[in-house]
Amino acid sequence: MVLLTIWPLFALICLGGILARTGFPQASFWPSAERVNYFLLFPALLFSSLANAPVRDPDVVRLGGAAVATILIAAVGLSIARKVVPTPAARFGPVLQGAVRFNTYLGLAIIAALLGPAGIEKAAVYLAIAVPVVNVLSILALTDAGDARTPLTLLRAIAKNPLILACVAGITVALLGVGLPFGIQEFFEILAQASLPLGLLCVGAALQPASLGRDTLALAGTSALRLVVMPALAIGIAWLADLDAATTLILVIFSAIPTAPTSYVLTRQLGGDGPFMAGIVTAQTLVSVATLPIILSLFA
Repeated sequence: MVLLTIWPLFALICLGGILARTGFPQASFWPSAERVNYFLLFPALLFSSLANAPVRDPDVVRLGGAAVATILIAAVGLSIARKVVPTPAARFGPVLQGAVRFNTYLGLAIIAALLGPAGIEKAAVYLAIAVPVVNVLSILALTDAGDARTPLTLLRAIAKNPLILACVAGITVALLGVGLPFGIQEFFEILAQASLPLGLLCVGAALQPASLGRDTLALAGTSALRLVVMPALAIGIAWLADLDAATTLILVIFSAIPTAPTSYVLTRQLGGDGPFMAGIVTAQTLVSVATLPIILSLFA
């Protein structure tokens, strides 16, 4: 059942890859589509989901704590390993992003398919907490590979992130309990409906199979860390946090999906090893076709 549920999502990713490589509709379409999704459609999804999310639910609060614990434990572990095997930031940044960042479009699409709207609301709370954390960690990991960043410039970069702004706005509405009246909720929901399919198509268009020809051992290790070790860590954290089955599934999904394609953009902006990051994104996305059904079948 899990395989039947998630294969259409991977089919959309494959379709995006095919369309991009056949030049349809045209090469300039995909960067524009990514911008529309990143700055408009996906923030609309986060905002509308968070506005009605059960932010005071103890399980949701524990989910946020479990998300931070999972991400920070992985980051600290990698930092310790870096002391043993010195690694320049240009390489360490991609490895850390490959371990702690996640493909939000794929994660939400899977959660929507398995848990429905209630799952999306809880997942939005996870994102509201995890997105700022992984962005800060990613920037810090790449800092000495690119432009020097002071705490003030770091805060400015976070404050300009449309996903973070949407999360803050959505949580504020949820805490105030005012809802979204006068058709505003429906407006954002209509916008949100286009986000996940377009996002998955863009994921496929961004894959770079040619990048798999180098750093094979490093790509395999980073993929194993993301797709096997991270979900195992999430299961342990969920058990310690005493999460219910549905909330545990959300934590595991976000820990078992491949890293975010936007990792490549950030790596390029901060002077990291772009081809290495592209290889990590591509390898994990391809390998997750096999690992995700196995992991999810244990919970769904």
